[in-house]
Amino acid sequence: MIQVENLTHRYGDRIALSGVSFEVRKGEIFGLLGPNGGGKSTLFRVLSTMMVPSGGRAVIAGRDVVRDAADVRRHVGVVFQTQSLDKALTVQENLRAQGHLHGLSGADLRGRMEAAMQQLGLVDRRKDLVESLSGGLRRRVEIAKALLHRPQVLLMDEASTGLDPAARRDLSRHVENLRDKEGVTILLTTHILEEAGRCDRLALLHQGKIVAEGSPGELRSRIGGDVVVLETADTESLAGRIRERFGVCPSPMDGRVRVEIADGHRFIAEVVEAFPGSIESVGLHKPTLEDVFVRETGASIE
Repeated sequence: MIQVENLTHRYGDRIALSGVSFEVRKGEIFGLLGPNGGGKSTLFRVLSTMMVPSGGRAVIAGRDVVRDAADVRRHVGVVFQTQSLDKALTVQENLRAQGHLHGLSGADLRGRMEAAMQQLGLVDRRKDLVESLSGGLRRRVEIAKALLHRPQVLLMDEASTGLDPAARRDLSRHVENLRDKEGVTILLTTHILEEAGRCDRLALLHQGKIVAEGSPGELRSRIGGDVVVLETADTESLAGRIRERFGVCPSPMDGRVRVEIADGHRFIAEVVEAFPGSIESVGLHKPTLEDVFVRETGASIE
């Protein structure tokens, strides 16, 4: 449904995208996970036809985003990071205004508004002013707006930013419902690990490049065993001593030393005994997407 081939973009001397390629299958939720400044917003603007890339190409539903930009817009719904709702209008008034922009009116528009509100659980809020809604409900109204012209693809840019965990999970359930019941293909950008973990597949984006791609489970499986995190006053020294003593490859970062190792609980006992007084605290957890990102880039998503 979406094909991105060797996409590049520059802002003067700064490279925002460098040879980015991936494919989004029909009817899946595909996530672009990475820190702010990693290239997600630039890629989103290219896919939503707001920006012409410096090189490469992107195709959505068989249409080139540069050559067939107007046609692409007819088949794509877009939810931007910055909200575009009129807070002084009700939910249904916002939807009606959006429908008019697409040339919809009369019974057709009313039917589409009703369907969109049903899909996003907004029927009982139709007469509520947007300014009275929570952040999560406002996001659902944004998505309802984007669905009025019945797009095949929904693009969402950091749509859950600013939401509390409960609202974020609620929004994810509605997005999954669009995939499961309506067959909508969804591409979303995020730096939130929980949201990324609910995607069917992910691409990890760092400094304009894709560093890993796969399902959340596939990506986590790249790290064998456990992840041990050691807090210390001198990360470089401790990392060097651990490397020499245990033959592993620790990663020093931000006052901590990360070690990927099987049977992490046994390693913790051994390393604390080996270097008394050097370790301030220890942590042990199973691999997360954050760990995968750190392993591939040496940097944190946050």
